[in-house]
Amino acid sequence: NPYTGLVSHLRAVWLSGKTRPMEYRVAQLEALGRFLDEKKQDILEATALDMGKPSFEAYFTEILLCKNELNNTLNNLCHWMKDEYVDKNLVTQLDSAFIRKDPYGVVLIIAPWNYPIHLFLVPLIGAIAAGNCVVIKPSETTKNTERLVAEMLSCYLDNDCFAVVTAGMQETTRLLENKFDYIFFTGSPSVGRIIMTAAAKHLTPVTLELGGKNPCYVSDTCDVQNVARRVAWGRFFNAGQTCIAPDYLLCSLEMQEKLMPALREAITEFFGSNPQESPDFGRIVGDKQFRRIRALLCSGRVAIGGQTDEKERYIAPTVLADVLPSDPIMQEEIFGPILPIVVVANMDEAIDFINARPRPLAIYAFSCDCKVVNQVLERTSSGGFCGNDTLMHVTLTSLPFGGIGNSGLGKYHGKFTFDTFTHRRGCLHRNMGLEALNTLRYPPYSQQKLGLLTTTFEIKRKGMCTLL
Repeated sequence: NPYTGLVSHLRAVWLSGKTRPMEYRVAQLEALGRFLDEKKQDILEATALDMGKPSFEAYFTEILLCKNELNNTLNNLCHWMKDEYVDKNLVTQLDSAFIRKDPYGVVLIIAPWNYPIHLFLVPLIGAIAAGNCVVIKPSETTKNTERLVAEMLSCYLDNDCFAVVTAGMQETTRLLENKFDYIFFTGSPSVGRIIMTAAAKHLTPVTLELGGKNPCYVSDTCDVQNVARRVAWGRFFNAGQTCIAPDYLLCSLEMQEKLMPALREAITEFFGSNPQESPDFGRIVGDKQFRRIRALLCSGRVAIGGQTDEKERYIAPTVLADVLPSDPIMQEEIFGPILPIVVVANMDEAIDFINARPRPLAIYAFSCDCKVVNQVLERTSSGGFCGNDTLMHVTLTSLPFGGIGNSGLGKYHGKFTFDTFTHRRGCLHRNMGLEALNTLRYPPYSQQKLGLLTTTFEIKRKGMCTLL
């Protein structure tokens, strides 16, 4: 196996304890900060070449949000790493009971192409902070960004502990044959199953950040213009190539008619009368992806947009009206700049529609009535939820980000990333003396010993608490 030597070397270095001191972790994290600062222009240029990503969007997602994660980690790492002392029973009152925050060891991070810096760097920040050695596999689809990461990251990080592997599907399959101590994968559910199968052979724990069809319910009581702007921004950001983008709208027929002119106005406001000429609208990442998305335009009725240019891999910001649940566009995640609208009679029908399908990565609900938003929140299940906006929940390092069921397994962002790459090791350090306290548990047994043992070990139930 071409990667066995690399993984073995990283494991030997990890076992030496090199990555464990806080000073070492901080130094490597600060080096990532210098990478973002010094290679800012290279990142903007590479992402523009790969998928026409506007520099505003690239800076916001690939640099600013990454620096927020980095600074949040540096600000709190000392506290996160500390042993966490826990409650004790009567027998262990003189002992030390704590949770030690251990690194897993050698971890693998496999990143996707849609946010090619952000989606490897944020997990990497947590993996370094937790004290692991890391193999990073950037996406081969975004060639320019992959080359940048492969050539430049080694200039900033310790090459003894961190390695970038450039690999296609076949090479990645060979990479996964090696035993890792943790695997973090971002991508599609179909590939996620392959990753999980490979990990199972070594009983390796995984985080799977997958996707899905994120519903967006719009009630009849809302500010239509505000809804249109927030939905259009979330749907067409990065040309729709965002795993948490609103994938389809659920609303009444009356609301569909109100939304259509408002969405048209928002699209024109954002991208002008011809979005193809806008510097603020990206392109589809590859020819294969372009053809797949273009084929979905046959669903429903094109109410806004619909123009395509294969040479530029351009698909206009598009809204489809009167889409049926059986239409092709409702059978897969769109991952492109198309917004289908499915008509429902009311909120209850919308909730039933959502619950009849695999649990998504995000659910969005818009209403001037907070009771409606709360009803959607309480009666559905998803990785995340955002009321009266789109995408914005992922900008908070204080919120966990991850899927559930078909949309993923595990969570990260902020301290949750540190926790993901940390083994919480339960520890009890007892006193060598005071042996008389232990005689209760030693044979020969008796009812008297059992009674005393019960008294010292038993946890009694307290009164019921009331949720306010």
